[in-house]
Amino acid sequence: MTRDLTALADELTAMAAAEHGMAVAGAAHSEDRAEQLAWRRLTARHGDRLREIMDEVGWPTAALVGADAARAAWLVAQHADRQLDVQRRALRLMEEAVAAGEAGARELAFLRDRTYVNEGREQVYGTQIAGVTEDGSPIPWPCAEPERVDELRAGVGIEPFDEYVARYR
Repeated sequence: MTRDLTALADELTAMAAAEHGMAVAGAAHSEDRAEQLAWRRLTARHGDRLREIMDEVGWPTAALVGADAARAAWLVAQHADRQLDVQRRALRLMEEAVAAGEAGARELAFLRDRTYVNEGREQVYGTQIAGVTEDGSPIPWPCAEPERVDELRAGVGIEPFDEYVARYR
C-alpha cells in the first residue's frame, strides 16, 4: 500500500473510531442539545471528507485501503444522515464494488436501508429501527416487502429480523 493510501486508511479508521466513541456515549440520541450538535458537526465533517475521498479514489475498498478502513468508510456513510448526496453516492459506488466482488453485500444492504429511510422510502431489509414499544421491543421503519424481510436478509448474510432485534431488548 502506498504511503498516501496508508494515510487514508489511518484517517478513515480514526474517523470511524471518533464516531463510535460519540455513539457509545449516547451523543447521537442525547437529550442534551450540545451533545446532539457535537454529533451532527462530527458526522457532517466526516461526510464532507468522505465526499472528497470518493472524488479521489471512488469507493475505498478493502483492496485499496484495507478491511478496517473500508468498513470505516461504510460507517461514515451510514452516519451521513443529513448529507443524502453523500449517502446516495456511497450507495452507488458500493453497489459497483459489490458487483465487482470488492465490497460486502451485507454492508450494502444496511446502507441501502439507511439511505432509503432518509429519503422517506420504505426500507428493504428491515435494518433500521424507528423506535421501541413500551416493553422495549424494537419497531422497524416500514419495509417494502415485510413478508419477505427474512428471505431478503438471508440473501445478503444478515440474521433473521427477530434475532437482530433481540439484541435491542
